[in-house]
Amino acid sequence: MTEWFMCIFARTLPWASVLRVWDMFFCEGVKIIFRVALVLLRHTLGSVEKLRSCQGMYETMEQLRNLPQQCMQEDFLVHEVTNLPVTEALIERENTAQLKKWRETRGELQYRPSRRLHGSRAIHEERRRQQPPLGPSSSLLSLSSLKSRGSLAAGGAPSPPPPSHKASAGPVPGPVVTAEGLHPSLPSPTGNSTPLGPGKETRRQEKERQKQEKEREKERQKQEKERERREKERQKWEKEQEKERQKQEKEQQKQEKKAQGRKLSLRRKADGPPPPQDGGDRSSASEARQDAYF
Repeated sequence: MTEWFMCIFARTLPWASVLRVWDMFFCEGVKIIFRVALVLLRHTLGSVEKLRSCQGMYETMEQLRNLPQQCMQEDFLVHEVTNLPVTEALIERENTAQLKKWRETRGELQYRPSRRLHGSRAIHEERRRQQPPLGPSSSLLSLSSLKSRGSLAAGGAPSPPPPSHKASAGPVPGPVVTAEGLHPSLPSPTGNSTPLGPGKETRRQEKERQKQEKEREKERQKQEKERERREKERQKWEKEQEKERQKQEKEQQKQEKKAQGRKLSLRRKADGPPPPQDGGDRSSASEARQDAYF
């Protein structure tokens, strides 16, 4: 059966370019499909003149069917796709927006969409996160089977198995799966009893703890900003007080200088020579003449 990604761009691009798209799809994942589509749209309808020439859906589809020859060449297409600034965060944001629009128009989804894994590297990291490495007790080769195999090879009778003690309560442990020619660190679908990952309760507690830490960090930053604001206000108030004090000192010095100037002028007036008495003598002589005349 033909996979779905093999039909994408198969009727639009040359075969060599389609093979390059497949190679990038196997390495990077679904985001390559978005990048190739964005590159083709940018070189076909990436200018204002081209958009104005497309009056409707029919003209737009005709324009998209007639792609430029340069953007269909494999070297040019691969270079443009790899240099296009499209990240996984942008794809996740667009996916979230589309899901929100779907819920608003058509209601809730029938299934719970999981986190999209873009490429083989993300899938490998997710599997490593869900399946932690095996410990020393999860070995595939049991010590009793090795001892029995060694005794048979030496020609002796096989040693009897150890007596089994039935437990009064608890489940009966399953048989140990052994395999020849396998490395002890290889995982086995039947002998691996390691849990795939933490439970829902553990993840919920971890999320709650992270949320509380973020809230404490925000509160601490808020208190730090408030403290800085108060410190700036205190410094500003101190500067204003210092300016006011300097202004008062200057005014006081000015008043003292004026007072000293007045005292000096009064002292000079007090220490000056007495006015001349000639005018007084002349007036008394003229008065005596008038009295004698009359």
